[in-house]
Amino acid sequence: MSLNMDQWKVLLVDDEEEFVTTLAERLSIRGIQTRTALDGEAGLRRLAEEPPHVLLLDVMMPGLRGLDVLRSVKRDHPSVQVILLTGQGSTKDGIEGMKEGAFDYVMKPFNFDSLVAKIGEAVAKAAGK
Repeated sequence: MSLNMDQWKVLLVDDEEEFVTTLAERLSIRGIQTRTALDGEAGLRRLAEEPPHVLLLDVMMPGLRGLDVLRSVKRDHPSVQVILLTGQGSTKDGIEGMKEGAFDYVMKPFNFDSLVAKIGEAVAKAAGK
C-alpha cells in the first residue's frame, strides 16, 4: 500500500525565503504536508522534532552547508530521503551528495511536476515500498 499525497511529509530547507515560501505553498496546494527552515541548523532541529519522509535540501547555504546537513541526516535519520537542490554550477555537489547517500538531486530552476514525481519516488523508498 502506498501513501497518498496528503500523507507525504516534506521538510524544505533553503536560505532563499521567497523560494521556500512559494515552493511550500505550491506543495501544500497538492496536499503535501510541508514544513520549512531557512538554514541548516534550523532544518536539523525541525527534522529532529518530526522526521519527514523527504528532505528537500539546498546545497549552497551560509553556515551549515547542505552536504554537512546531508551527512548528519544520513547518520541520525537514515530512512529520511534527501533530494538536493543545486544551482547552476553546483552539479558536482549534487553528484557528491549522491555518493554521500542523497536520494537524488535537482537543478534549479526545475520543473515543478517533475519535482513532485521525484518526491513521490523518495516517499515510496522512505516508506519501504
